[in-house]
Amino acid sequence: MSIPSIALRARGASFRAWPIVAALLLIGGLACAAPAADAQAPAAAQPTAAQPAAAQPADAQPAEAAASAPPEEFRSLDTDVQDLKKEVLDLNKDLFVLEEELLFPANTQVAVYVSMDVGTFFNLDSVILKIDDKEVANYLYTAREAEALVKGGVHRIFIGNLKVGPHELVAFFTGKGPHERDYKRGATLKFDKGVGAKYLELKISDRIRKQQPEFIIKEWE
Repeated sequence: MSIPSIALRARGASFRAWPIVAALLLIGGLACAAPAADAQAPAAAQPTAAQPAAAQPADAQPAEAAASAPPEEFRSLDTDVQDLKKEVLDLNKDLFVLEEELLFPANTQVAVYVSMDVGTFFNLDSVILKIDDKEVANYLYTAREAEALVKGGVHRIFIGNLKVGPHELVAFFTGKGPHERDYKRGATLKFDKGVGAKYLELKISDRIRKQQPEFIIKEWE
């Protein structure tokens, strides 16, 4: 029954029937308003297609990339730090050379170096060095240092001052010989110290024919 027909019949109704007519009109009005509200609710609840685009702007990734990139002033500061480190290292090297020149002048300086050739028949453990019956060095080599000597490295075991004249150097080598046996050998060299610096080398080499290590001391020209 439509609302107009209810209203027409209400005109001929008695006063007692009027409250019933009013109630019917109220119910009919609520029934008509409910579909309209339901129709509007989904539109409000469902987001529009423009909302996701607004939540994630198109320039979000470039902004993040720009934020992660180091500023130009940071790069400049890092370059300055690296340059400063290099200058400090160069300065330390110059100071070290100057210190050696002051402590060990060329006219009295003597230096002794250790080297190895092949190293098949001998694994070096330690070297004891004596000059004029006085022990001046006692060095214990690590496995890494011994390996570096086998690969061609040279180790300065001693640097000091000697007066001009004749001297005697004695070196004792301790390590593992053929068949992993304990091995200890010595070598002696008598030399004359002149006005200039003197450089001596303790050389360990292999004697293939005898399958034994050889220990010699030679002067650098």
